[in-house]
Amino acid sequence: MANPRIPFRLTAERLKLPPMEGKRILVHLVVSVAPACQSVRHGAQFSEVEYGLRTGLPRLLAAIGDLPASTGINAQLIDTSPQAAIALRDAGWEFIGHDMAPAATRDLEGREAERVQDCLEKIADFTGTSPRGWLSPGSQETPETLDALAAAGLDYVCNTGWDDVPAWIDTPSARLLALPSHHHITDSIIYGREHQASGEMVRRVQHTLAQFEAEDGVRVLGIGLHPHVIGLPHRIHELHAMIKALAASRTTLFTTGSALCDWFAAVSGE
Repeated sequence: MANPRIPFRLTAERLKLPPMEGKRILVHLVVSVAPACQSVRHGAQFSEVEYGLRTGLPRLLAAIGDLPASTGINAQLIDTSPQAAIALRDAGWEFIGHDMAPAATRDLEGREAERVQDCLEKIADFTGTSPRGWLSPGSQETPETLDALAAAGLDYVCNTGWDDVPAWIDTPSARLLALPSHHHITDSIIYGREHQASGEMVRRVQHTLAQFEAEDGVRVLGIGLHPHVIGLPHRIHELHAMIKALAASRTTLFTTGSALCDWFAAVSGE
């Protein structure tokens, strides 16, 4: 059945958008950062996530450098790994709400609004700015998720991968902007779910860039990253290669969620 919140439209038939700062391929790097789950503190999963925080995150920070980026941060990280949270803040990345802790959204039914508000307040106290965007852990949603996000005053969400350009989502309280989040070029899916060999992610980014360059119109290239996945010693070279290929294109602009949201709201006419 059709999604009642979002009218179906072919991308090719949507209103042609003007470039953003003269560029039509808009690159949104979203780095998800979370503490290791308490329930697996002594297991392999804890070690993987903890390794990502201790060693993978510094590699991502160095690779991305001064480029604009966003981070979906579990607010609990501010207390459990304050040095990591401070490093993200000092990097100037935009903070996106990513729940309080690495719990699956399906376990939060009936408490989502409370958890969303707690997360936003925690981040606002730490950064001095309330987040404008949200990325659900695992991009999972319940029927109440979008309503809770809009009611909390958020402007955009990064859970969706149904288009290459942003789209408005209707809720009872306000509209949310769905920013493209390409699950097929998210490191945790490529290597954690699909179990692809190293090198697959950079190959997909290169092919996606080539296709977007061959097409007409603006495209948003949302790339999902995790310190414990792409930050591993045998994979970090892929991030360097992806950034090099994207930066070499005359059509690309690295940007943040808020900048995308403001640009689209001003030019879309929707």
